[in-house]
Amino acid sequence: MVKKIMLVILAAALLLTVVESLTAQPPGRGSGGRRGGGISALQGHAPLPANEQERKILSVLEDMDRNQRRGMMNVPEQDGRILRLLTEAVGAKHVVEIGTSNGYSGIWFCLALRTTGGKLTTHDIDEGRASLARKNFKRAGVDNMVTLVMGDAHETVTKIKEPIDVLFIDADKEGYTDYLKKLLPLVRPGGLILSHNIDMVGQGFIDAITKNPNLETVQAQGVTMTLKKRQSK
Repeated sequence: MVKKIMLVILAAALLLTVVESLTAQPPGRGSGGRRGGGISALQGHAPLPANEQERKILSVLEDMDRNQRRGMMNVPEQDGRILRLLTEAVGAKHVVEIGTSNGYSGIWFCLALRTTGGKLTTHDIDEGRASLARKNFKRAGVDNMVTLVMGDAHETVTKIKEPIDVLFIDADKEGYTDYLKKLLPLVRPGGLILSHNIDMVGQGFIDAITKNPNLETVQAQGVTMTLKKRQSK
């Protein structure tokens, strides 16, 4: 199972590396206006809805990307897609997100959770953004699988008692190490810690995910993926 999960992670990393280097994304599609060179068969490739419910969710995400991105510090669309891919691949039942913002990344998680029968617990300190997130969760039709916890996440996460399948850290960069320290014990063996834009965090966090022999870490685009290894028998 560990080998299977690592193959999924490495395949996703390779895919995103190819997309990043070969695909030119127009501004407003989650790239912050970056343009790449070359022509790729994946250029302009968008997620294809498998049913009407998925179509509805993807349309909400597209609207958020076009009309709400400014000032929200949302992940790019490609990063959102990898969050969904990994969450569904590991069959996650419980995703914990630190940094709700307007709910953009949370809805990507919910695309997977609606198929795994899981739930999202997301933490934020800003009531304005949280209010917008609640509206977005509702119009995407995923609000029934989301618990939004308000307050300082450094304190609110200490109330989590149940196992975590996927932990996503995308909040105050100086706090990444503290979030990891508090929540790593709850991440199940075979679970994932996903962290965003770690080039902006301190060396302490990087050391914590790369020098622990019980963790395996790879990176693709803005998403750093860390596997909590199962213990061999």
